[in-house]
Amino acid sequence: MIAAKGGAIPFSEFMNLALYAPAMGYYAAGQRRFGAEGDFVTAPELGDVFGQCLARQVAKVFEEIDSPCDILEFGAGSGRLAVTLINELEGLAALPEHYFILETSADLQQHQRQMLTEQLPQHMARFVWLDSMPAQAITGVVLANEVLDAMPVEMFAVDEEGIAQQYLVESVDESFQWNYRPAEGQLAEQIGKLELPAGYSSELNPAIKGWVEMIAQGLNQGVVLLIDYGFPRHEYYHPQRTGGTLMCHYRHHSHCNPLTLVGIQDITAHVDFTAVAEAAIASALDVLGYTTQANFLLGSGLADLLAHADTDDGKITKQQLVKNHEIQLLTSPAEMGELFKIIALGKGIECELHGFAFRDMRGKL
Repeated sequence: MIAAKGGAIPFSEFMNLALYAPAMGYYAAGQRRFGAEGDFVTAPELGDVFGQCLARQVAKVFEEIDSPCDILEFGAGSGRLAVTLINELEGLAALPEHYFILETSADLQQHQRQMLTEQLPQHMARFVWLDSMPAQAITGVVLANEVLDAMPVEMFAVDEEGIAQQYLVESVDESFQWNYRPAEGQLAEQIGKLELPAGYSSELNPAIKGWVEMIAQGLNQGVVLLIDYGFPRHEYYHPQRTGGTLMCHYRHHSHCNPLTLVGIQDITAHVDFTAVAEAAIASALDVLGYTTQANFLLGSGLADLLAHADTDDGKITKQQLVKNHEIQLLTSPAEMGELFKIIALGKGIECELHGFAFRDMRGKL
């Protein structure tokens, strides 16, 4: 394939193939990716706390909209978040009319259908699987948990001669090797604006702008909640972060070599949340909030969940110990609490989102 394209492809194309090539890419090849038996654990896989708090924010948004509401979730993973959300929203009397799942992996769609059929048979009529945005603009909430980090990025390096874009070439033994070519056009312009010193290498996600614009066009009224690990731009391209953020995940081990285990390891890059905010404004969306995962959960009723914890004659139960551990992983600065951020974008809605009331960090974007 590389030979057919002139002997070299940009890293973004390599990453796209490694993750999404039909039947061969990491997300298309039918292997277990999530949970203890997979390669990584996401917040919804730890338990119900994350989804329960998120559901309370979703219910609040539904209250502010004077029409039937839907949920659209990008990349629903195992389906665990959808299960928790529907269960919690049912208890809050705030069920969506439809729960759309935009999932391009046929394998993941199958796993999601199986989990939801087993866990929520009474609600299966609400679920609709899509491979592109709904034909009609939705009203309600759009969710994307750990989706942006899996978008293909361009890798680059800065030296005394300018900006070099990283390409992949195939050697005689069919292994992959790096190749550097001068960055051109819009990519060179975007990187140049960062004013990075010689010796600096990192990544840039050129797809964010178009992706956010697509969501804006497909949203009639409501809120977009994007959850991922990342930084505002001034932290993303910090002078001390000279090697970028690209990481690979395999069997709960992390490393920074995307040229090994191709198709059987995850490849990710942190999110530039300033780029997300800029894309939102360019698409006529409002930036309604930005905060850490820990702050969002605290603002979305985490303390209330703790207050109603299960006890046995005043003693902490085994179930509560498990939940306490889950909360520690979700909120600790040493775990997911600080690195993971949540940004809220909105259209036609002006309510204050309580998930950002504890600490809104929009000023840092």
